[in-house]
Amino acid sequence: MKVSRVNEMRDLDRRTIEEYGIVEELLMENAGQASYFTILKEFGVKDKYFVIFCGIGNNGGDGLVVARKIHSNCGKVTVFILGDRSKFKGAAKQNFDIADKLQIEMFDLQDAASASEAVKSADAIVDAIFGTGLDREVGGKYKDVISLINASKKPVFSIDIPSGIHGDTGQVMGTSVKAHYTTTFGLPKIGNMLYPGFEMGGKLYVTHISFPPAIYDSDQLRVATNDPIPMPPRSKDTHKGNYGKVLFIAGSSNYLGAPYFAALSFLKAGGGLSFLATPENVSAFIGNKGSEIVFVPQKSTSSGSISLENKQQLLQFSENTDMVVIGPGLSLNEETQTLVRELSTEINKPLLIDGDGITAVANDLVAIKKRKTPTILTPHVGEMARITGQQIDEIIKNKIDVLQNTAQKLNATIVLKGAHSLIGYPDESVFINLSGNPGMATAGSGDVLTGMIAAMFGLGFSINDAVRMGVFMHGFAGDLAAKETGEDGLIAGDIMAQLPAAMKRYREQFNSIVEDFYHSIFVI
Repeated sequence: MKVSRVNEMRDLDRRTIEEYGIVEELLMENAGQASYFTILKEFGVKDKYFVIFCGIGNNGGDGLVVARKIHSNCGKVTVFILGDRSKFKGAAKQNFDIADKLQIEMFDLQDAASASEAVKSADAIVDAIFGTGLDREVGGKYKDVISLINASKKPVFSIDIPSGIHGDTGQVMGTSVKAHYTTTFGLPKIGNMLYPGFEMGGKLYVTHISFPPAIYDSDQLRVATNDPIPMPPRSKDTHKGNYGKVLFIAGSSNYLGAPYFAALSFLKAGGGLSFLATPENVSAFIGNKGSEIVFVPQKSTSSGSISLENKQQLLQFSENTDMVVIGPGLSLNEETQTLVRELSTEINKPLLIDGDGITAVANDLVAIKKRKTPTILTPHVGEMARITGQQIDEIIKNKIDVLQNTAQKLNATIVLKGAHSLIGYPDESVFINLSGNPGMATAGSGDVLTGMIAAMFGLGFSINDAVRMGVFMHGFAGDLAAKETGEDGLIAGDIMAQLPAAMKRYREQFNSIVEDFYHSIFVI
């Protein structure tokens, strides 16, 4: 499903009105009807008491439609208006006038205390204060009202987005409503999908409010959810070479786990031949655990990392592979870092750079820009800060823009790892991944991801789809592991152990996985 920015949604509203004649009043009615439907489905209305907090913009107008629907269907409702009611305009004013004629109980809110008794008596609360247009820190009585809502412990239904969440970033603007349910309009906004906005919104419903598919599924919208796609079948008449030959340049005397998890995860996810170029003095240790890996022992530096003198051998070996992964556990040894930069420029195969490899190329991004074959970078936010030269908090506040700009600048596919990992492509398209859980924030998890991406390429996905599917399946395996053992204490080995089961379940239960397991957005 496409995901929109706030200004893109405003443009969709405008086009729907101007090109299709679907007037603003009808759009607001549809939005309010969908929000009412969410309440009816999840909570019920008859003989229940609702308190609705309405701002004076269109979000407040949507809230007034909900108030009318509740009133007409035997629910009790009180509306508190935050702002000067004389400033209602257009469809919002029309709905205010209707609510006034219906004698729905409405009060101008002077301070949060004046609503406290009503909130105590309410069965549920509807948040229609700000919507997606908020671009400043929340303060004054608005902050107090949000605190009152959150302290009430009552079911909360937010309209479009929880008030206090930035619509384009998902960041909390000082404070935010913590909703149990959110109904958003047209398309999910970026703020609905990125943390902490995603968590603050609770269960998410979306309604297209009569937008035609030509508008809400347009290629001009560059952000979308990372929806699962079918897995290529495995032919009965086949051999290991049909499922990818990948060279992993990884490991050092101090880091044995990273190369092991990367190279073996490739095999456990269905990959064909896993070649591990690692220092000769550590090959035996890794081989004792992963005997299915084919080792390509390398001369080492005095600190036990891969020496620069292996460069020509590695370049020659890479020519007989389908993909190269470089970086997991390589160490920060300067000679090895130089090797990474030189190999990154000269390897003529799809190249995935992770971990210490990212640190190496971050110091000389020309090595990436010069590449003619596909490049994949898999940074966490700290590594993304090194790549971009920006502060971590700046990236967190503006992930989508930073990702789009960096992927385009480097002509590389970038997986920005974290809660709801983002996959960005040079054409500025971005996919928001919904699989995975907090237990996966553990050492070695990213190394399993690199093996997973390589495996998806080996199975026959295009390089772009392989990245998307690798990220999704990595999260899926992590979710299966968490379901079995819990999130606390989850380790990379648990995730890797679930890869065969994840692949099997995905192939056999694809439709139910798509519809149920990751049904994070419910369409009205």
